[in-house]
Amino acid sequence: MDNLKGKVSSVRDIEEIEAVSLEERYPEKSTYDIIKNAADLHGDQVALRFLTDCTAEENPFDISYRDLLFKVNQTANMFHDFGLRPGEAVSYLLPNIPEAQYTIWGGQAAGIVSAVNYLLRPEQIVEILRATNCRMLVALAPMDGFDIWEKTQEVLRQMPELDVVFQVGGAGERDGKIIPFAETMEAYPGDQLTSGRMIGEDEICAYFHTGGTTGSPKVAQHIHRGEVYEAWATQYLSDYTPGSVALVGLPLFHVNAVLVSSLAAFKAGSTALFLSAAGFRHPNAIRNFWKIVERYKASHFVAVPTIYSALLNIPLDGADVSSLRFGTCGAAPMPQEVIRKFESVTGIAIMEGYGLTEGTSVSVCNPAAGERPVGSIGIRYPYQEVAVKKIDETGKAVRDCDIGEAGSICIKGPNVIPGYLQEEFNDGLFPEEGWLNTGDLGYIDEKGYFWLSGRAKDLIIRGGHNIDPGMIEECLHTHPDVLLAAAVGRPDDYAGEIPVAYVQLNPGSTATAADLRAYAEEKIFERPALPAEIILIDAMPVTAVGKIFKPTLRYDIIKRKFIPLLKDIESEGISFDVSVGAEGSHGIVADVTATVAAGVSSSDIEEKVKDLLGVFAVKHRTTIREAAA
Repeated sequence: MDNLKGKVSSVRDIEEIEAVSLEERYPEKSTYDIIKNAADLHGDQVALRFLTDCTAEENPFDISYRDLLFKVNQTANMFHDFGLRPGEAVSYLLPNIPEAQYTIWGGQAAGIVSAVNYLLRPEQIVEILRATNCRMLVALAPMDGFDIWEKTQEVLRQMPELDVVFQVGGAGERDGKIIPFAETMEAYPGDQLTSGRMIGEDEICAYFHTGGTTGSPKVAQHIHRGEVYEAWATQYLSDYTPGSVALVGLPLFHVNAVLVSSLAAFKAGSTALFLSAAGFRHPNAIRNFWKIVERYKASHFVAVPTIYSALLNIPLDGADVSSLRFGTCGAAPMPQEVIRKFESVTGIAIMEGYGLTEGTSVSVCNPAAGERPVGSIGIRYPYQEVAVKKIDETGKAVRDCDIGEAGSICIKGPNVIPGYLQEEFNDGLFPEEGWLNTGDLGYIDEKGYFWLSGRAKDLIIRGGHNIDPGMIEECLHTHPDVLLAAAVGRPDDYAGEIPVAYVQLNPGSTATAADLRAYAEEKIFERPALPAEIILIDAMPVTAVGKIFKPTLRYDIIKRKFIPLLKDIESEGISFDVSVGAEGSHGIVADVTATVAAGVSSSDIEEKVKDLLGVFAVKHRTTIREAAA
């Protein structure tokens, strides 16, 4: 059956893989086992490669598999000596640097490691640390381009209960609770785990906070079995091979960089090449991307739609990128026109996939060797059940949906989390025994491909950055002139969506949209969540029971975005009209009607509309109507 490795083309191939039990597929029971086995099999092979300035000319910093295991052992032994035990968490505020890798895998070998987004405000970080009962933190010392240490100092002021902060970089001297990471770690043995711990596959290994960066953090609990499975399935289906190179630009507080780009690479004996501490945020990362691919013979990478859009503006300039077999896209819907243009210009296939933190990482992906319908998120991973279910108002599953019928996408398998750390968030998470409700809406076609058609979760996704509209709405509702406020995502050709807010004022109020925008700017500290526009309306659309009906607002903002763009390509004998609405399983569809004079080429009009609107994730359809004589 292993002749299918990297060659899966259909659901039938997935079923062939499943003819062998999952237990026979790999020997590892923990993430530590993966690193230990990789060191045994690929000791001198480069496991991690780090670029400082994202140039093809610089000398990288390399870490072999043998050295990675040694550093992981040292880090785990240090954490254990400072009191970390199984069931307890060490958190980290680190960019994409070697010490982040030592912390992640050393933390999982000693106890639980908790990833924290260092872009959050200090009070949000404190909320996450307290939710995980954290007593031990690893944080970056002052470093150009990062304000992590400034935030850490504020965290220390708000959290006297923190026992120790390991500082990465800095003066290398102990100062009360602040312990130098590297200097302290080097004093510990690296040949074994001094704790003698035997790690169980069902033990919690990691916490990842989720739910959007502006809402209350839900802490998803990963188990070793789930992370090991994700590493195996990803490298198996994508044909990672010893010595192949994965470019990593996503941050190491995100499940994709930790599991798909790092642990899966370790499982295969590949090299994870990190595009600087800042990843894709480094100004050279996009500018020099193709040159870096050429020098290091990169074979694959993962990025969000905004990165693919940016790369379209960087010419290849003769760079040999033939080593790059594919790019994977997740985290946000991928505009179809971006896929078409990217593949046409570069010759590199884009594999759209789908996953979530609560599913450890990926659950569905387009097959590397099979059909890749544009807009589909692909077929299920092996040993992973995925179904579309009708969920009732109590959160329980009523039945499985028919082919093509929209419903809630639910997953079941070795990668499904046992639940959130905070029990109050588990209500409705499992609509049926073993099945997790992803909160996303979609349908399955007759070939077993899944398609997203909307979100049950009320999130705005800006360049892969989850934004809770509730925080925007709560802010605006504190303004004395605001009666009702609702935030939705406006289509954007770069970020996918950007937040805007609709506001109904109190009777007699004189506040302007500019006034409310300035008010929000003072109150909302998360820059990505700041609404790009405030739209004043006479009456907010509501349901029969008085709840704000956001679909109407989503339709309206799409029209407001599309109509001016279409006006720009109107000419004598051509006019456009746009209507937007939901269409069964297909979610939101923008219907563009072009009224043309006799003799105007319909195909030219359709191509112009496709070029103009295809860069957005919103589905559109063009109808040509001949003008009345």
